[in-house]
Amino acid sequence: MAKFKMKMHQHWLLFALFLPLSSVLCFSELSFITEPSDVTALPKDPAVLDCQAHGLPPVTIKWLKNGVRLTESEHIQFLPNGSLYIPKTKHTKEESDEGFYQCLSQNKYGAILSQRSRLTIASISAFVLHPVPMVVTEGSVARFSCVATSSPPATITWELNQSTLPLQTDRITVLPNGVLQIHNVQVEDAGQYRCVATNIGSRLKSREAKLTVNQGTGPKPRQRPRIIAGPQNVTVSLHQTVVLECVATGNPWPIISWSRADSKPIDVYNAKVLGNGNLVITDVSSKHSGVYLCRATTPGTRNFTLAAANLTVLVPPSIVERPESQTRPRAGTARFMCQAEGVPLPRISWLKNGEEVHLNGRIKMYNSKLVITQIIPEDDAIYQCMAESQQGSVLSLARLIVVMSEDRPSAPRNIHAETISSSAILLAWERPLYNADKVIAYSIHYMKAEGLNNEEYQVVIGNDTTSYIIDDLESARNYSFYIVAYMPMGASRMSDQVSQHTLEDVPLRTPELSLTSHSSTDIQVSWQQLPAKVSRGRVSAYRLSYRTAADNTVISVELPQNSTEYLLEGLQPDTIYLLRMAAATRVGWCEPSAWTSHRTPKTSSSKVPSAPILQLEPLNCTSIVARWQTSPESVAVQGYQLCYHEEGQPEQPIIQLQAQIYTHTISGLDPRRKYHVKILAVGQAGEGYQTDQTVSTPGCVSARDQPAASPPPPDHVTVLGINSSAVSLRWSRPAFPSGKTVSYTVRCTPVGTHNASAIRYIQITTQSVTVQNLDPNTRYEFVVRLHVDQMSSAWSSVVYHRTLPAAPSQPPAGVRVTLIEDDTALVSWREPTEANVVVTHYTILYASQKSWMAGHWQILQREGSHTMALLEKLEPGNLYLVKISASNQIGDGPFSNIVELALRRGTTHRSKNPRHSDSFTDTTVFSDGLYHIDQRSMTGIIVGVSIALACIVMCALILIMKGRSRKSSSHKVISVGVTEDPRAGFSLPNEHAENVEALIPMMREHFLDAKGGSSMVINSAGPLNSKNQNKMWLLFQKEINNPAESDLESRASLYEAGKTVLRYEERLGAGPLPPSSREIIYGPFHTESSHTSEGSQETGDSGNYSNEESNEEMSNPSTSQSSRPESFGSDDVATVAELRQSFQVENEEMLSRPLHHSCTPGATQLCCTSEGSHSALHTSQAVGS
Repeated sequence: MAKFKMKMHQHWLLFALFLPLSSVLCFSELSFITEPSDVTALPKDPAVLDCQAHGLPPVTIKWLKNGVRLTESEHIQFLPNGSLYIPKTKHTKEESDEGFYQCLSQNKYGAILSQRSRLTIASISAFVLHPVPMVVTEGSVARFSCVATSSPPATITWELNQSTLPLQTDRITVLPNGVLQIHNVQVEDAGQYRCVATNIGSRLKSREAKLTVNQGTGPKPRQRPRIIAGPQNVTVSLHQTVVLECVATGNPWPIISWSRADSKPIDVYNAKVLGNGNLVITDVSSKHSGVYLCRATTPGTRNFTLAAANLTVLVPPSIVERPESQTRPRAGTARFMCQAEGVPLPRISWLKNGEEVHLNGRIKMYNSKLVITQIIPEDDAIYQCMAESQQGSVLSLARLIVVMSEDRPSAPRNIHAETISSSAILLAWERPLYNADKVIAYSIHYMKAEGLNNEEYQVVIGNDTTSYIIDDLESARNYSFYIVAYMPMGASRMSDQVSQHTLEDVPLRTPELSLTSHSSTDIQVSWQQLPAKVSRGRVSAYRLSYRTAADNTVISVELPQNSTEYLLEGLQPDTIYLLRMAAATRVGWCEPSAWTSHRTPKTSSSKVPSAPILQLEPLNCTSIVARWQTSPESVAVQGYQLCYHEEGQPEQPIIQLQAQIYTHTISGLDPRRKYHVKILAVGQAGEGYQTDQTVSTPGCVSARDQPAASPPPPDHVTVLGINSSAVSLRWSRPAFPSGKTVSYTVRCTPVGTHNASAIRYIQITTQSVTVQNLDPNTRYEFVVRLHVDQMSSAWSSVVYHRTLPAAPSQPPAGVRVTLIEDDTALVSWREPTEANVVVTHYTILYASQKSWMAGHWQILQREGSHTMALLEKLEPGNLYLVKISASNQIGDGPFSNIVELALRRGTTHRSKNPRHSDSFTDTTVFSDGLYHIDQRSMTGIIVGVSIALACIVMCALILIMKGRSRKSSSHKVISVGVTEDPRAGFSLPNEHAENVEALIPMMREHFLDAKGGSSMVINSAGPLNSKNQNKMWLLFQKEINNPAESDLESRASLYEAGKTVLRYEERLGAGPLPPSSREIIYGPFHTESSHTSEGSQETGDSGNYSNEESNEEMSNPSTSQSSRPESFGSDDVATVAELRQSFQVENEEMLSRPLHHSCTPGATQLCCTSEGSHSALHTSQAVGS
């Protein structure tokens, strides 16, 4: 029994040991049997991309095109074995199946991505280069060439006079690259030549070129050899054929020979000479790369001519060091190595389960090595190293298995951070809640909280403390912290993160000054902004102090924080000045720098060289490189004088330099010292203006730390705009000794952004990149840093570039059309809502409905600074359609939605002072494009309102006093029909004239008070009232005692000359206007404007229009449409009192029933003047007038 138990324990132990190993081996079952390869297909032909994977079932295969997931459809089908089948390939401008395809295989262990394959649709585009006509002499050489863009590459043949060119003679050579060479040209060679490009997809012919052959006049003179068509630099892919052309002339004919510049022998197995000296190499490989020399030599002499060309053979990427699978505990560290080679050097990236790895403070990529620290369970996945270039891609996979410990401690608790100083933060925490006795150490992790891809730092301490001071932090920075507890077999989860900000401090030092004189009385002082590590906070001000060497009086100038230069003027010529600088943060001022001396030039009538532009750069801890250049406008320079000295030490002897030298290395310096360097140019008239600059040498690195020295940043960064959303970025690799692989990181940031997600990082291995998907007309800053051997350089100098503008993609917003006269409308709009788009002009299209149906638009254009325009000479009774688009120098934007404007039918207003768009007699037009009331009209309004109010008060008092007497009065009712003649009136019996008190003005059936105050609209369909108007008639309600009146009384209408008369009528069975007509003419009554036109048919409450019409109606009643009817006879006034009672009854009924915006048939028509309107001025007329 004991032996059986021992066996069981051994079996379990073997199983426990084999389980992690089996997990590592199982993933290998997920692999590709067949990966897709490049395919070329004819248009409309089927295409198959093979992909087969093997692994632990179930295994699924998905496809990506250009990195985007594909979905199965009738056009794209997924076969059961995982391959992709396209029954009918498409190749149009709108849609094309061409592109890069990859298959993604997945099972429970993870996912892997295949190599990249390219599907090419066979085609030949237009010729890039056509043959050109030639005129040659008999016996010489003729050469034609043509180039066509073809996929796959086309075969070039030639035709003479539209017939195939015979190639039986040795004089004619057709090269594989399409060049035609005719040696020892004869007269019969003349004619029309053209080339024919053919591939599996199509056939294309070039333009014809004429060859003219002139007969020779006699023996040729002796000539040295001359190469008329030499070899060109060429780049080809592996296994292709390359042609190095070499055509030479001379007398006698030269002999052509080939050699390599590196003295290596030319491969005789793959190379041959075609024609009279052309070198053709088939099935090229990397060993064929190099510089080839074509040599044309005169026979029997040493006279020769050379031509050289570089042959570059592109090699697909291949992985030479593959990553290995690893098993790591939680919170451990995994390192995956990967090295690849190829021409050009491939770019290496990492995939996790088929998707690009997201780099952060925990997961980093050092050159090609992937390092994962503080491993968490989510890191358990399949990782692939992908090396890709323009020649293809190759991948290698490895799996990371995360082992979980059952008795691991819980995470440290209650993390607390407290700022101690500008460089130190105290971190405290509590021990884990579970298994705290098994903790052997704590790991503190911290990094800068601002920015992206910040480096994470780690400090390991013992388990005997729960606090630690981190004292190597930068000032005025925000840091994030977390802690991990370690045990012998693993680690805890990460604790909660906390953030804390270090304090500001005074700057460590002042900026280095550069001093230059442009005249004998000034000094140009310039400096660079302090880096964050030195400024230790935000610099708030600079203080520049200066004095002469002979005077102790110091003059100080305080400069704003963003200053980088200052010009001292009004100085004395030929005088030594001492200058120094100090910088301040919110904490205070730093110690000022030491005095720097500078001598102003002498006053001279002759012109001397200007001050050189000096640049100092520490080469190492004991050397400085000085570079300078002179202004192009400077006078001729005969030499330079350079001198330097350590701060506080006497100057060294002057160094004389020749005029052709623009750089000098100063050696033998001390580390960590500040040096002053001066340089001036010497001309024919004497010494020129001087430039002074200060630089500090760095500290020397010990031998142990030497490999950790950061490489220099890239230089000569240039940006070239491609279009509105893409730029091309190029830079140069700095000079430093390293045989390691170099990669780069490009950072692209919109200027002024505070959003970290807007910052883009691009990692590449080449020295150029195209940055796409940028915003148009936006200023960006670009910097580049270098990575080599797990080290990174500083960022390069910032290069700013503004992307090109783009055409507007949005139409103008808020389009409004407002009728301001019978035949004139005002159209207004706002700028398009999209950002960073400049509008140079607007295009307004408008047309009547009839013209629109016929396709005829009238066009107006306005400058981009204008947002309104006048539409004149519109025809009444028409429905007009208006739309607007914005444009700039790039192109035109889309048109806005069509806005409708309906014009009423009727006679046109005619006044003494008609309004026009270009001149306004009585109405002032302001810059906002709106009509404003002048002073005379405003005075009339005030007077009219005052008189109207007085009349209303008097009428109300009289009605109250005589209320009872009116109750017993008899009523006389007169039914008045509707008349179309505005001047038609009627007579009343001449009785009870003394009882006439309140009379209401007569109005037309369709009346809209748009002159500034009335909120009531009257037409034949009924009244539209508001709450405020109900209050005008409350005085009448108190005296209404007989609500039941006859229909005859409800149809009364009163009028008298000079009086205000109320007219109301009920039409039984009368229907409202048809909705279409009513809405076209007046707009919906429940809104302030038309549904299709914002602001069309606006009422007078907008306050934007002139009251000119009202003034004209008052001044010229004979021509106004709203003129009063002729007055009654004086004898008929007495009967009005008898009718007043019927008016009151009807008024009460109207006010007692609710008012609605929509009118029903037979609704009561109510007309009244509004307080404050011009019509109220008529109430000032006497009763008896």
